[in-house]
Amino acid sequence: MAKKSLIITIILHKGYFKTPDSDKDKVVEKELLFSAITDTYIPLLNLFEKLDEDSVPFKLAMVISPTLCSQLADYDLQARYVKWLESQIALGEREVSNCKLSDLRKQQAEKSLKYFKKTYDDYVNVYKFDLISAFKYYADRGTIEFLATAGTFAFLPHYTQYTEALNAQIEAGLYSHKQFFGLVPDGFWLPAMGYVEGLDKIIKDYGFSYTVLDTHGLLFANPLPNKGIFSPVRCPSGLFAFARDFSIEEKITGEKGFINTDVYRNQNRDLAFEADISELPEVLTSDGKRISSGYKYWKNTSVDGNDWYDENAAEKAIKAQAEDFVAECQKKLNAACDFLETSDLSLTCTLDGQLFGQRWHEGVDWIEQVIRLIANNQDMELSVFSAYTKDKNSLQEIKPFMSSCEGTGYGENFLDTSNSWMLRYSHKACERMVYLVERFPDDTGLKARVLNMAAKEVLLSQSFDWAKMLQEKNYPEYAETQFKKNILSFTTVYDSLGANTISTEWLTKLEQEHSLFSWMNYHIFSEKK
Repeated sequence: MAKKSLIITIILHKGYFKTPDSDKDKVVEKELLFSAITDTYIPLLNLFEKLDEDSVPFKLAMVISPTLCSQLADYDLQARYVKWLESQIALGEREVSNCKLSDLRKQQAEKSLKYFKKTYDDYVNVYKFDLISAFKYYADRGTIEFLATAGTFAFLPHYTQYTEALNAQIEAGLYSHKQFFGLVPDGFWLPAMGYVEGLDKIIKDYGFSYTVLDTHGLLFANPLPNKGIFSPVRCPSGLFAFARDFSIEEKITGEKGFINTDVYRNQNRDLAFEADISELPEVLTSDGKRISSGYKYWKNTSVDGNDWYDENAAEKAIKAQAEDFVAECQKKLNAACDFLETSDLSLTCTLDGQLFGQRWHEGVDWIEQVIRLIANNQDMELSVFSAYTKDKNSLQEIKPFMSSCEGTGYGENFLDTSNSWMLRYSHKACERMVYLVERFPDDTGLKARVLNMAAKEVLLSQSFDWAKMLQEKNYPEYAETQFKKNILSFTTVYDSLGANTISTEWLTKLEQEHSLFSWMNYHIFSEKK
């Protein structure tokens, strides 16, 4: 009987959003990082524990980016997150005690307050501030298969003329994975699935076995893959390549996708922008602007009215859509088996972590239902990539086509009128970093410290988060400021080394602010012989 598998890959990534102590409001930390911990990372871990308790077997592939790991392990950010949770709880208690509230609004407030209190207890008492070890626990058991990724989630096709920069990104990702998870994974995740010819060889040279491409990376390949996207292929370098099914994302996030179901919670309508500001002092920045509270009471049909969110109605929709999703995946695999007359086919589903709780409040409940349905399915199973890369000789050799899962399939949104100016600066920083490595090949002490800091700043400047935030107008001022700070910090190092004058006070302050990659060695930018 043919083996038919669904490989679900969850990508957890956040840019490096740690802000200095001088930033009193720390809005980006709260809005982009703390909300993700609350709505996605802790709920996913709770789901895994729940499935274990119910003896439900499951396998998932997962990417946790180095910049996210660095922030989850940062003691300062852990303390700030706990303080933020305490403020969320205080806000909820004030909301619940407001005698002017209607009964329905008070019920919604009580549910949200209960959720924040549970999150606080989970983070402090259950996971003891250490979410990385919690994810590692499931990887050690074989439930999760990790893929490594680029150090700062750079869009690698933009740096193909700088082999040293590509090597630095891959090495940074590899070293970080070793540091946080104690292992070297078989797979490498291309940020934004950005692929161009030649990347496969560089990745393979670092010992990785496989990667994942966008659909047309395989379907436009030379020669055409005889099993389409239902089986991995072998690149000329020997690296295996899987292709995602792009239609799955459309089914979830499209105009008629699951996340837009009427009865689901409206993630764009927040109490902070609805209530009298005198009731909610916690949602004000120092200059009087409102920021999200995390208290969301309304369903998707609600624009101006009070169409309150109903968990029971949402639960029914979740179950129906999980059944629909599983049935469609099985239908595709059955059709592929009949047409190809072959066994051991897989379907790759890649899902951005933001779908689980942040963009889609019900996302974690939906994936739970999907896992439970497949566990009881006799004709399809959940699997991981490594299960399909053991028999090398049976895989077809092809040359993948340039591709990405961003933009219209080529990542052009990272190089449009809003952000194209950034690339020339990061390119120049790459050139200068390579020059510094050649000029100072064996330095130690203060010079080594400043060179390591320079390497960090170059890597941070390459993060695709800055370009994407500018293009999507998602805190664009912050993204521009951070990118310029990375470039200016590197330039300060470059000029200081040229003048042989290094400010230890400035360096120490920057090391505290950008405290990621404690293992950093600037030689990752050296030319590989």
